[in-house]
Amino acid sequence: MPDWLVLTLAMLAACVVVVVITLVRHKAAPDDEDPSETPDVIEYMTMWIGVVYAIVLGLAIAGVWEGRSAAQDHVQAEAMALHEISERVRVYPPDVRDHIRADVNAYAGHVVTVDWKAMADHGKVTARGDELFRRIREDVTDYQPKNDFEGQAYQPLLDQVTAADQARTARADSLGATMPGVVWFGLLAGAVITIGMIFALQIRRTRRELILAGLFSALIAFLLFLIWDFDAPYSRGITASAEPFLNLFPHLKG
Repeated sequence: MPDWLVLTLAMLAACVVVVVITLVRHKAAPDDEDPSETPDVIEYMTMWIGVVYAIVLGLAIAGVWEGRSAAQDHVQAEAMALHEISERVRVYPPDVRDHIRADVNAYAGHVVTVDWKAMADHGKVTARGDELFRRIREDVTDYQPKNDFEGQAYQPLLDQVTAADQARTARADSLGATMPGVVWFGLLAGAVITIGMIFALQIRRTRRELILAGLFSALIAFLLFLIWDFDAPYSRGITASAEPFLNLFPHLKG
């Protein structure tokens, strides 16, 4: 089921539940009930529950967005390091240079196609990607520079291999969800309490109040969906992109 459809259904469900409960409660309320007599302490508590929950939601959204941005930075760093390797080997003999570039292109192509799909579907990188990267490392480390010019390029190439390896490891480590289960429990429980406080204020069945209650519950459903969507930066709707690889290795777009 597409993510946008899940979001739409969740928001509609939240609206329907609140409206239905309001109508049922209004119908079951005693005839002498006066909605205007809500105690001041309940209004005060409702206000602060809403404020606290809004802060928690804001922090949660900021946390998952930061995780998503970090995931994109890992992709950018890995692609840039591989591109630097491909460019800096130009000082090596043609056969060595072409061999290293071929292995770099093979690895980059594997990341964009096979690795990316495995991250989205299974939440992990592939063993084949590890093998292809190991070939790049061996290509660079096993070559013995023949002159000072090649020797000056050798250490920077090793540094770029290390940078690419670190970025790949960081990308693999950021595949899972960033929000612990206990946080999700707090977010969902807070949503129930916050929406439930609407009824503590003895909401009436007027069109204006029903619309506002529905919109309020739909907004909370949207924000929770947004947190859930950002929580897995490589496998859900708004994901980290492989665009850095495609920009630095244009032949992969074909």
